[in-house]
Parts: sequence; C-alpha cells; structure tokens
Amino acid sequence: MTFDLCQWLRQQCASEFSSVPVQGISLENLTAADEREWLVTNGLGSYAGAAISGANTRRYHGLFVGSLNPPVQRLVFFSRLDERVSTRGQNGALELGCNIWRSGAVAPQGHKHLLAFAAAPVPTFCYQLPEGKLIKQVLMKDGEQHVYIGYSYVSDLAESEISLDLTVLLNYRDFHSQTRGSDDWHFSQEKQTPGGVKVTAYNGAEPFFLCSNSGEYQVDSSWYRDYFLPREYERGLADSEDCLRTGRFLVKLKAGESFTIAAGLSLLSTVPSIQELVKQVVARQHSLLEKAAVLDKPPVVQRLVLAADQFLARRKSTGGFTIVAGYPWFSDWGRDSMISLTGLCLSTGRFQEARAILATFGRYCSEGMLPNYFPDNGQAPAYNTSDATMWWAYALYRYYQATGDKDFVLKEQLPLLRDVICWHQKGTRHGIKLDQDSLISGGNEHVQLTWMDAKCGDFVVTPRAGKAVEINALWHNFACTMTYLHREVYGNMTIYGGYDKAIQNGFEKFWNEARQCLHDVIRLDGTTDDAVRPNQLFAASLPYPVISRERAQAVLKVVEAELLTPMGLRTLSPSNPDYKSHYGLGKPSANQFDRDITYHQGTVWPWLLGAWVNARVYAFGASEENFALIAAQLKPLLKHFQESACIGSISEIFDGDSPHKAQGCVAQAWSVAELLRVLKDYPQVLEAMQLAAE
Repeated sequence: MTFDLCQWLRQQCASEFSSVPVQGISLENLTAADEREWLVTNGLGSYAGAAISGANTRRYHGLFVGSLNPPVQRLVFFSRLDERVSTRGQNGALELGCNIWRSGAVAPQGHKHLLAFAAAPVPTFCYQLPEGKLIKQVLMKDGEQHVYIGYSYVSDLAESEISLDLTVLLNYRDFHSQTRGSDDWHFSQEKQTPGGVKVTAYNGAEPFFLCSNSGEYQVDSSWYRDYFLPREYERGLADSEDCLRTGRFLVKLKAGESFTIAAGLSLLSTVPSIQELVKQVVARQHSLLEKAAVLDKPPVVQRLVLAADQFLARRKSTGGFTIVAGYPWFSDWGRDSMISLTGLCLSTGRFQEARAILATFGRYCSEGMLPNYFPDNGQAPAYNTSDATMWWAYALYRYYQATGDKDFVLKEQLPLLRDVICWHQKGTRHGIKLDQDSLISGGNEHVQLTWMDAKCGDFVVTPRAGKAVEINALWHNFACTMTYLHREVYGNMTIYGGYDKAIQNGFEKFWNEARQCLHDVIRLDGTTDDAVRPNQLFAASLPYPVISRERAQAVLKVVEAELLTPMGLRTLSPSNPDYKSHYGLGKPSANQFDRDITYHQGTVWPWLLGAWVNARVYAFGASEENFALIAAQLKPLLKHFQESACIGSISEIFDGDSPHKAQGCVAQAWSVAELLRVLKDYPQVLEAMQLAAE
C-alpha cells in the first residue's frame, strides 16, 4: 500500500484541528543542492532552516540559529544531525544525512532515500527504509528558545525494529561568518541531570544544551571540514565551513515508537513526545487561523496567515513586538515594519501586536522621524530614512480603521504625528524639509533615504536626492490622514484643512506629459528623472490618492507595459539604458557589488503588487473583469509561495527577465504581507481565482 505522508500528518494533528493546512510538495528531480528550503521560527528571532534535501546550502542554515538579544545577535549553535539507520539482519547502515563537500562530493546521499516532504504544519521528512518509513519532524514553539527534532518509525511489521545513530554537529559563530576548526579547539561537554548535556564552545561563550526523551548520548568529538555552501558561492561570499561533531544519540525504535531531541539555550526538565509537540504547534496554528477568520477560506490563504506569523517577534530592548524584515539574514527595520504591519497584523486580526509595534516605533520618534533600525548593544538609532515616518501614518490610519482605538491613536500617537509636521516644516535630519511648493525634499548625492537605498561605498546606485515621487504621495496621504484624525477628535474642526490641496497642487510638477506618467524624482537642481519606475504607483494606491483616476489609468498603462511581471514589478523599465536584467548581473558567483548595482535597477519586487492592485482598483473600479485580471496576475506568485524557494513563504526579489528566478532573502515580510493584505482587502480577487479553478 502506498504511504500518504499528508494523511499521516492529518491523523497526527488530531481531528479537532483538521482545518489546519497540510502541505506536501513534489520531490521529482530532487538534488542535494536543491534550491527549495524550509523554515521555522520562534517569535524571538531564532530559527531553524535548511534545504529540503537535508543539506545546509547557506551559512545561515542550521537546526538552531539562536538570537541572544531578540530578535538580533544570532549565532549558529546547532548545524545539523546526520542519521544512520540499521535494522536486524541488514548489512551495514543506511545513511540519511546529506552533505555537499568542497571537493564536489555529495556524501552521504540521504536525499535519495527521501520519499516525501511536507512543509506544513511542521517540516516533515519521510525516508524509505527496508521494512518501513522513518519520519523526521522539526519544530519550534513560540516564545521558547529551543528546537525539537522528532523521529517516528512507521512499519506494517509489528516486530520490526531499527537502531538510530544520530551524529550531532555543532558550531558557534555569528550567522554571517564562517568557522574554521582546529585540533586544539574542542567544546567542553558536561553531563546534566536529567539526561542532558551542556556544551560550551569556549570560556565565556553562551552555553548550549541537548537532551532527549529516551536513548543515550555519547561524547565523540571531532572536526568535520570543508562543507560546501552553494548559495553562498552564488552570492560571492565565503562558501565553506567546518563543524564540530560533539557526539551521538543512540536509540532503538520499534514500529509505532518515536524519539525526540530538544536543543536550545536552556536545559529542559522533560522532553515531550514529538506527537504532543506537533499537537501543541497545530493548536496554536488553529488559534491564529481562527483569529484571522480564515478557517473557512482556501488552504493557500490559511498558509499565508501562518507565514505572516513567522515575521512577528518580541524585541528585548523595548519589551514590545516588532517585525523581522526577512529570513534568514535581516533584522527589524522601520520602513519594512510599517509597510508590513497591515498585512501581517491587521489582516490576521492581531491587533494587540499591531498596537505594540506602533507604540514601540512611536517611542523612538525623534525630530519628526522614525528610526530606520533599532538600537542594539547600546548603539544609537539610525534615522537615515525619509519614508518610514510616512508609512507610520499609513499604518496608524489602517490600524484605526480596523480597531477604532481612539485612546491609542488619537491620544497617544496623534501628538507625535503633529510633531512630524512641525519638524518637516522647519527641516530635520539629512536635509529633509517642506519646500515652498508644499512638497518634501531631502538628501544629497551621498545619502540614500528612500527604499531604493543601494549604495556601494561612495557610489549611489539609484540617486534620488530631492523630491521623490512616492515620498510626496505619502506626504499627501499623511496630510489627509491628519485631517481625518482631527475630525475624529474635534468634529468639523480641521486644523490641516487645505494642506492636502496645497500638496496636490505642488504634485503637478511630477506629471510627465510626454510619457503620460509621473517623473520618479525632481532633483535638487530642479531637473527631473523620467526613468519609469514603480514608485509612481503610490500616487494612486494609498487611501488618499494624489492623482485623478484618468491619470492613474495612464500611469498604469505605462507601468503594466514596462514593469509588470508574473512575480511583481520591475524597479526599472527594460527600455532604460541602466536596466539590469538579472540580479547580480547573472553571474554564477555574484559579489556584493554585482548584487547592489542591480538591486533596484530592474530587479522584480513582489511586495509592489500590493500597490499595483490598489491603483488598479482605484483607476478602473471594482468590476468583475478587473478582479479577474488581478487574480490571473497573482496566481504565479501564489504558486511560488507554495512550491518554490522557501516553501510556504515568498522571496524578497526576482530577476527582471524571464524566467524571473527567485533571489535575495527566501522569506520576506512585506512580500507575504502585501499578498495577504490584497486577498483580505479584496475578497473578489479570491472569488475570481476560485471561479477560474472551477
């Protein structure tokens, strides 16, 4: 009888949580260096992730990458487990690990025994054994600094038994770096009660703890050298490392039995069974789906809600919630958090987290500006952003619309927004100021303040100093939001009445009559940059558009012809001589410079689809035909979400030219947030998708 991993998982989840999505994927043509990955997070900045083949293909991969100062200061502690399985009467052991070596060898080749893989509800691997199946599962619990790895033996032969020999490979390094082992460097190991071991890399290092619910741990220390990391080679970075084998877990399993390892920053008194742990995770997932009111929605929407949860984290320095911009390497950033908040928090019914994030950033408002990133290790905040503050007003507007929370928005946050107006009127950091035409200007030839912020040394890749189109669309939205909120407080009294009209009049300077679209930037010298970029969409996509419907239609005609792709919007038109068709110039090994000079020069960003959808609904209305067109456009990205890169998340960027290969971070907050927001804000899009499927 054919084994069905998804059905096995549904039974494991328990009937009361049957609505939680189970997601299996095809393993056809699986290789050791397969580009598909899995990811689990713990709401504290720690995570586990690797390629679905079982190999670590990035420096950022590991079974426990722990955040010592949530959600930052991440260290790779637990690199991997290499499994060897033997059965009675079998000659030799079956090796299920998968490692890629700098020599070019792949050994062992455990991916060849991988029968099935499911990304949800937890990453689950099913290996074919001579007399049955070994099922491996990896999970983290929210708010807990541990990873759990469970093994279950499934066999139709009641008397069947296997012996597991699990090699533990540890590390101790910043997750951006690499390790070179030394024969003189062996981590200290101390047996703990009950049944665990404390591992310390060196004096003063953060200790790491391993324990299990059965079996035996044996110390056996030796360096394994020259693991090859193909994704790092592609990024032009150091592409190999060493790991220390600290020991082995030995256990015997009969048919129907399981074994669980717990590893993390503290020693657990007991280790639950993997079945109980999965049920706990699934129960939490069910509660998130219930809070988001999507239990009756298609599985893809439910999976987007669960993907959104991976980016929400607690921040130790502020005691509140924040948003991790992307995995595996980003931390939390002001701009990303404000853009992502609507989709990650409001579309999922997580209003308390939304309020906490807004309050935290508001607390750091200084000279009328939100920080670009938070202080860590005593560092001062950096305020090198002109748009995070503007997106803050948008996020507060959406929060107020969703909750009606007057005490927070009108009493606590509105005075801060007034302060923003005052500071921009008199001028604040980086030359950001309100000009006589009521538009916002800022920056110089050395400073990048907008989201197109790539810089290589002193070389500014996308110079946008002056009046950027999206900054002033956001500024208009800011003024209209202030008028709206003051009406909520004072009735008909409108302190900022007419301010929005002055901005709208000034915004006329952006109209490019020849191209029938908007200039990207009005430079400091008054000249205009007429490069066709997606930033102009925000003039029609925000709650308070700054251009007419007729002009929005004209803008969309240009944008859709030159920028729209199946995965998002290009950052520059292919007709522009500076257009770069492939991230990293398409080189097999693209260094930092190669990647930075292409980052906003044609590379596709999926989060921009949210602005495109908003603009299209504004320009062409809420017709069945319009929503059918939008639904068709979003389908390829939904397919990517379910099948490619990080399974169950959305990549940061894609190549500008077909086939639009996924690049950058494999799980990006605003990519997930904007797709989820669109499907929640416009249920007609989802309806159109379902009708097309029928």
